[in-house]
Formats: sequence, C-alpha cells, structure tokens
Amino acid sequence: MFEELDYRETPLGPISLRRRSEPRLNGKVLYEVKLGEEFLMSSLFVEAEEQLATLALQSLDTQKLDVVVGGLGLGYTAAKALDNQAVRSLLVIEVMAPVISWHQLGLVPLGDKLTLDSRCSLMHEDFFKLAAASGSFDPNDSGRLFHAVLLDIDHSPSHWLDERNSAFYTDSGLASLAASLHPGGVFGLWSNDPPDDAFTGLLNEVFSSAKSQRVTFPNPYTGGESSSTIYLAYKEAARYN
Repeated sequence: MFEELDYRETPLGPISLRRRSEPRLNGKVLYEVKLGEEFLMSSLFVEAEEQLATLALQSLDTQKLDVVVGGLGLGYTAAKALDNQAVRSLLVIEVMAPVISWHQLGLVPLGDKLTLDSRCSLMHEDFFKLAAASGSFDPNDSGRLFHAVLLDIDHSPSHWLDERNSAFYTDSGLASLAASLHPGGVFGLWSNDPPDDAFTGLLNEVFSSAKSQRVTFPNPYTGGESSSTIYLAYKEAARYN
C-alpha cells in the first residue's frame, strides 16, 4: 500500500519520494513527492505539467528547437517536450540533487525515458540563479540562446518554494530570462493558482505579447474538475528589411 523510496535532507528541507496504491482508485499506483510535510507533486495530476510543454512548443515554427525546463519533478513536462520531434536538445535544470538521482536510478516511471534520450541533459543547478545571469543556462556556452524556457518550480508567481525565488517574478527578473530566448521564442510558466491579471500584465510589459490559459482536468477525489494556469509570453520576432 505504501513504500518510501527515498528520503534525503536538502537545503530547502527533507525531500521524500513515495509510491503507494490508492484503494479509492482501484489500486492505482501513484508516485508522490513531499518537501517536509508539504506535497509537491503527484503522478495522479500531470495534465497541466504536460500541457505546459505542449502549448508552448506547438506555438513555435522552428523545426530544430533548443529547450530549457526549469524543475524536473517527476519528469512529465520534460518527457512531453521530448515527444515533440522538433526538439533537438533539452536542458533540464533541477536544484535538488536527489530528484535527478531518482531518474538516473529508475525510481520514477519516466526515468529511463529522460536519461536514455541523447537529446536530454539533467543539470544540478539553481534555475533562478542562472536566469538572473541574463539567462545564461548553458555552463559550456554563456551566450547560448533557446527557443523555449518552461518553468514549473514554484506553486505560482506569488507562492514560492523559496522566498528568494520572488525576485524572478519582477520586470528585471523576467527581462533577464528573456535575454536567453531567440527572437520569437516563448517563456512558459505553470501555476497552481487561477490566472493572475497583474502578472499577465507584467509579462506583457517585458515581452512582446503574453497570455494565460486555464487547463482543467478530472479530479477523481472530488468527482469534479480541478485546474491550473499556463502562462505563455513571447519575445518579439526578428525583423528583416
């Protein structure tokens, strides 16, 4: 019924991975991650994480995409990005080393899919620290640009796992991120909260255009639906005379 697969101390507190059978769902096997006593993610609710990759990448015309994913988690955003055959490279940045090891050791369902795909690299680093350095995400190429940066770390732009992350959700923080994008590139953000008009407005100030979209999905516990928000912000495309 319940098995703790890993438990480790991190700078943000103890993180644990567990696998359990859910009797209310006919014994469906679930993988869950907790930080301290707070639930971070569950394999039961992954639709919005997958839609983050789908919606962002389908809006791009480029046939050879270089993509950054901030936050590995259980790997659903990264795996969905790899389903897009236009993606030629995927750099996944994760601040918690245990989360990367779960995938490398095959402790989570998508571990092999990510670690065995030559397009995908898992990097132990602080996404927000790299983004603040004018989006210099690639340690081997400080000037490298990407077609998409997808972020799924904090609960929302105003509800952070670490208060230090708050500086990212400002005009200067987002402008530094935008510097890492090719012209016409997209920044995608997952949020567990309803759409925030003020944050969408901030994205529109920094980027050429921005929008929010609610993603709904069944909630078997309530018998109804739950929802998350996906923000998409686009850098101005290059102009040619």
